[in-house]
Amino acid sequence: MISRKQELSLQLNQIADGVILALALYLGYALRRYQIIDFDVLPEIPPLEGFLWMFLVVALFGPLLLEMQGFYQYPLEKSVRRSLGQIAYAGVWLGLILGACVVFMKLSIPSRSAFLLFIVLAPLGLIVREAIYRDFYLRRLRRGAHGEGIIIAGNAARMEEIVATLTPVQRLEIDIVERIDLEKHDVGALVDAMHRHSIGRVVLAFDSHHAERMQEAIAACETEGVEAWVAADFFRASIARPTYDSLGPTPMLVFRVTPELSWAMLVKNLMDRTIALVALIFLAPFFLLIAIGIKLTSPGPVIFPQRRAGRHGRPFTMYKFRSMRTGAEMERDALTAFNQMSGPVFKIDKDPRITAFGAWLRRTSLDEFPQLFNVLLGQMSLVGPRPLPIYEVDNFELTAHRRRLSMKPGLTCLWQISGRNIVKDFNEWVRLDVQYIDNWSLGLDLSILLRTVPVVLFGKGAR
Repeated sequence: MISRKQELSLQLNQIADGVILALALYLGYALRRYQIIDFDVLPEIPPLEGFLWMFLVVALFGPLLLEMQGFYQYPLEKSVRRSLGQIAYAGVWLGLILGACVVFMKLSIPSRSAFLLFIVLAPLGLIVREAIYRDFYLRRLRRGAHGEGIIIAGNAARMEEIVATLTPVQRLEIDIVERIDLEKHDVGALVDAMHRHSIGRVVLAFDSHHAERMQEAIAACETEGVEAWVAADFFRASIARPTYDSLGPTPMLVFRVTPELSWAMLVKNLMDRTIALVALIFLAPFFLLIAIGIKLTSPGPVIFPQRRAGRHGRPFTMYKFRSMRTGAEMERDALTAFNQMSGPVFKIDKDPRITAFGAWLRRTSLDEFPQLFNVLLGQMSLVGPRPLPIYEVDNFELTAHRRRLSMKPGLTCLWQISGRNIVKDFNEWVRLDVQYIDNWSLGLDLSILLRTVPVVLFGKGAR
C-alpha cells in the first residue's frame, strides 16, 4: 500500500473517530437527560457543562488509544471481530485515563448510566464508520478510481519478488502499467515509458550488483520530476530529499524532487477549489458581458479549448476566452519565423491573429479566467507552472525541462510576476518554475497570488 496516502487517510479517520466518540457520549447524555428511553427509576443528571471534560478526554485520547491497538492498520483486510477486540482494549485504557482524572484531578463523572450508554454506543459507531469506509474505498478501488498508475523497473527476479508480496487489496490500489527489465534494456526505455504513460511514480527493484544501473534510473526519474521508489534493503545513492516509505511490506527509499503529499498540499487543493468556485459565481455576470463582446466583434465560439500538458505531461483540455480569429491555430506555422521566445514556446508581439477585442482581453488577462473551471475540476491550481500546449512539450530540447511538469499547472507562477512575455528565454522561464517547485509552501503561493494582482491590473508583460 502506498503508505503516504495511508498516513493521510489515518489522520482523517482519527478525526472522524474523535467526532464519533464525542457524539456517542453526547447521545448517552441526551438519552438520560431528556428521558428518551424510560429512566424514571434513575435520578436526573446535571446539565451538559458537567460532561465537558469527558468530551475532551474521549475525543483527544480515544483515537490515539485505538491507534496504539492497531485499529487503523489494514482496515480493508481485517474482520469485525478483530476490530471489536481492538476497541475493547482501547476502551480499557480510556477508562483508566478517565479514572486517573477522577482520582488525581478531583473531577467527577456526572452520570455513570450515561457513561455506560456511551460504552455501548461508541463501539457501534466506530464499527459502522469502519464498515462504511471499507465499503466505499473497495468500491472505488474496483472501479479503478484509486488504481494509481506506476512503472516497476529493475531486474526481473527482484520485480517479481516485490509484486508477489502485495495482497489482493494492495494490488487494487496500484496499476502496474509497465514492467521494464533494465538488465535487457537501457534507461532510455524507462524514460520513454514515463512519457508514454504520464505517470508520477517509478518503483525500482534491483539486486545489490546493479548499483550503477539503479543510479542511472534514479537520475532519469530526478530529471523527469518523477518520484523514484527504491527498495530500501539496497542503497548506494545519495540524492536530494530522500524520504522513507513502503510498498506493501517492502521498505522503500523515495527520492522526491517535488513537494510530497501533505496536509499543506490538501489545504492548497481545498483553497484552489473553494476560491475558484466563489470566483466563478462572482464573475458570472462579467463572463456574460465578455461573451457578448466576443460574439459582437468576431465570428466563432466564445471559448477556445486547447489540449495542454498537465502534471507529468498528462493531457487535459484548458479553456480560455477566444482572443484570436477562428482557425488561428492553422496559421501558426506561417508565423514561426517571427517567434520571439527561445526554445519550443511560440509567442510574438502584435500577433496578427488577435482580434481587437481579444487584444484588450489579453492586456487585462481576462481571457485566462475560464481556467477557473479547470481549477474547480482539479486539473489546474491557482498557483503553479503555466501549462503548455502538447506540441510545445513534445519539442522540449532538454529532458530537464520536463521537471516543470512535476507539479500541477496553475493560473499564475513566478514567470507571471516576473514579467511574463518580457522573459524571452525559455531556460529562464523553466528556472523560475523549478525555483517555485523546490521552494513550494502555502506562504509562497499566497505571496505569488498577492503579487499577481498588480501585474494583472497594470498588464505587465501581457501580450
